[in-house]
Amino acid sequence: MQPVSFLSVALISFLIVSCSSPEASYVPKPKGYNRIALPAPAYQPLPATYPYSFEYSRHATILPDTFALAEPNWIFVYYPRFKANIQITYKRVQNDPRRLKDYIDDAYKLSGKHHIRASSIQAQTLVSQSGRTTTLFRLEGDVPSPFQFYTTDSTTHFLRGAIYFPTATKNDSLAPVIEYLQKDMMQLLNTLSWRK
Repeated sequence: MQPVSFLSVALISFLIVSCSSPEASYVPKPKGYNRIALPAPAYQPLPATYPYSFEYSRHATILPDTFALAEPNWIFVYYPRFKANIQITYKRVQNDPRRLKDYIDDAYKLSGKHHIRASSIQAQTLVSQSGRTTTLFRLEGDVPSPFQFYTTDSTTHFLRGAIYFPTATKNDSLAPVIEYLQKDMMQLLNTLSWRK
């Protein structure tokens, strides 16, 4: 009987020592995100077929807006690498203050539609390098559109834009891409001009 008890004591001692060693303590790895390689910014002019002009990224393509209510001068500045786009909608004001007010109200309503998922929506007015006054909406939280804007000359042209990510990924993991697209959006606004 003595060999069995010696074996039992040896086995229990081995288990105690192995369970208390620091190498054996397992901790789950922290959540990580994929590294996102961002291309160097480079810009090109928009084709002359639109009533507005701006510079957009060479890493993006211009696609027509395919929504059912889309109008001829509505486009997507599409980034295939990120599966994201800057949606551009354009309206003629026709020197009608009521029409302009409706367009501005719609811009506020469209940004406000994200209030359910947004932790905050901040609106600020800024003047671009091209001298255009722009209202910029920054939407915080896990929203598909972290930035929206509108700009107008008050008499003829109204342009609205929004950065969209058609993905359920958390925005904190998309932060580098959001910042990259925000810079492209600012380049668009800083080079914006009206053609007709």
